[in-house]
Amino acid sequence: MTATYTFDVFSSLDGFGSASGGDWGGYWGKQGPELLDHRLALYGEEQRMVFGANTYRLFAQMLASSTEESEVRDPWVTRMVTLPAIVVSTTLEEPLDWVDGTVVNGDAVDVVARLKKESDIPLRSHGSLSMNRALMAASLVDRVQVTVFPVITGQNGSDAIFQGAADFDLELLESRTLDGNIQELIYRPTLHVHR
Repeated sequence: MTATYTFDVFSSLDGFGSASGGDWGGYWGKQGPELLDHRLALYGEEQRMVFGANTYRLFAQMLASSTEESEVRDPWVTRMVTLPAIVVSTTLEEPLDWVDGTVVNGDAVDVVARLKKESDIPLRSHGSLSMNRALMAASLVDRVQVTVFPVITGQNGSDAIFQGAADFDLELLESRTLDGNIQELIYRPTLHVHR
């Protein structure tokens, strides 16, 4: 049996994973109770997280510098940190600042291909943009879960999610509206073959 791999990402309408400058945080200030409850339920399921080194470092730094009241400590994020995690890196060493984190040295495509064969629970990655673009190109991503926040960050957008990615056809598997204005879209990606 092959474990399902989900690339889970937050996005502005114009395809950015975050905004530099200004007063927008990780949810662009648009989070509501429905989104937060849904995320907590999503991360309440048994699964293994997979991160690239840069995203792991960002999470560890944000958590270390945050207070209990900050959105970085929302219940779903606190739950995510308790899930087993694989960090694909050639530079990090253990121990990680994660409850059950393991560093796996190697190429992400090789590591995730092996994990998909060996894991008896689903795999999920939140963020890790360049790693997940490479995994998509290698046809290792089963689901792309994009949570689209109702903002356009044309002036301050950073971390273009699919910049430099291969071309894909997407099959919509699920969609839902949260808090009346946030869209969650789950797609099955297939590498587009140009003729």
